[in-house]
Amino acid sequence: MADIARLDPGITPAGEDAWRALVAKTLGDKPFESLTNTTVEGLPIAPLYAAADQPAAFPTRPFDGERPWEVRTLSAQADPARVNAELLADLEGGAASVIVRGHATAEALTRALKDVIVELAPVGLDAGFHGAKAADGLHAVAKSSPGAKLNFHMDPLSAFAEAGVSPGPIESHLVSCATVAARHIQTYPQAQLFLASGRVAHEAGGGEALEVAVAAASALAYAKALVRAGVPVADAFGRITLGLSADADYFLTLAKLRAARVVFARIATASGGQAEARVEARTSRRMLTAQDPWTNMIRLTAAGFGAAAGGADAVVLGAFTDAIGLPTAFARRQSRNTQLVLMEEAAIGRVVDPAAGSGYFESLTDQLARAAWAKFQAIEAAGGIIAALEKGLIAREVAAAVETRGDPKILGVTAYPPTDKQAVEVDPGPPAALDLAGARLPGPDGKCPALTPVRTSEKHEVAA
Repeated sequence: MADIARLDPGITPAGEDAWRALVAKTLGDKPFESLTNTTVEGLPIAPLYAAADQPAAFPTRPFDGERPWEVRTLSAQADPARVNAELLADLEGGAASVIVRGHATAEALTRALKDVIVELAPVGLDAGFHGAKAADGLHAVAKSSPGAKLNFHMDPLSAFAEAGVSPGPIESHLVSCATVAARHIQTYPQAQLFLASGRVAHEAGGGEALEVAVAAASALAYAKALVRAGVPVADAFGRITLGLSADADYFLTLAKLRAARVVFARIATASGGQAEARVEARTSRRMLTAQDPWTNMIRLTAAGFGAAAGGADAVVLGAFTDAIGLPTAFARRQSRNTQLVLMEEAAIGRVVDPAAGSGYFESLTDQLARAAWAKFQAIEAAGGIIAALEKGLIAREVAAAVETRGDPKILGVTAYPPTDKQAVEVDPGPPAALDLAGARLPGPDGKCPALTPVRTSEKHEVAA
């Protein structure tokens, strides 16, 4: 609570009653309760909160006195040589780690990571169903260096959920990835093996609690696969990174990341793992607009703030042109510099948990954690994340959130659209694409209702 004894004795402290009286004058005949809002999943957000009695005790990101989080960049160029040029420019321009999307062979990854020192700059993968193959390819690049900081980040479940189909049984993909992970775990003691992501639910339009629940259920599925492959349960949870989205509502982003750590810690402890979550936050593509894309810089900055203040270990800040094409060198520099300004000039991250003790954030974190836990239990009751996807449980939750969200105002599209449209430069090259058939495993294809990515503004932009 605030120490009011330090105030000027001539000033009478204003209490809640005085605040409510002023609000009542403004509201007129409307009740005070009309100021209460809710999330798309029905969690109430009150207009006023008292300070929390004490900060909630939950795991937070460690701060080593240098950078509080990793500035992480991603390249999705189809040409490995262009990937290499982008990643080297990013690392020279202030990035700390990188991700290669859409390349899985040793040859392609060797070209893409030429001159990247894997002992200094963590290298990650985004290879969908080709995760096991890409992991072996990255191993060929790292050359068994125990100091290599690798993020294999195999995540076939997200690929399955987004595509609605897997080339061969999805369970077999988990087994294949876990087998490869078990083979590399001793060679690379610092490596992260799986990415348990809930972002696929977010990008399709789902709510925050569902996103955390999907990430948690995926983490449990991957941990079980690792244990079956011979990895001790305590080590299995420690090798899984949580993948979450960050959008322009930085209040919800911050609380969501805090809640995710609570849920992950509970699952790991209950399973005998007792591991603290590592969180990679990527800014939402759902929130980006193709019309007046310059406004995306505001959204990305807000999302980056929420991710950093929420305790993300690594933040991938998208480019303001992502809704219309691959980013140019200018767009990539803007994304890097936005993070660097938040980190080094705004000093976001100097405090380990800046939301601690806030009545609003402690309440919202607790509500999200409880709601996510309930949804996680429902997923497990349905038979686990694979069964929940196949039965359409996740798709129905996403559809309900989309309907509840309705049609929000969007800056630059439905609110204050530009009077003259300025052309924005994008890279003309095609993005990398992986051949789905090339990832086929023996057996019938897995199928589920696809969680197709959406952009909230897209229907208005098409109409325009």
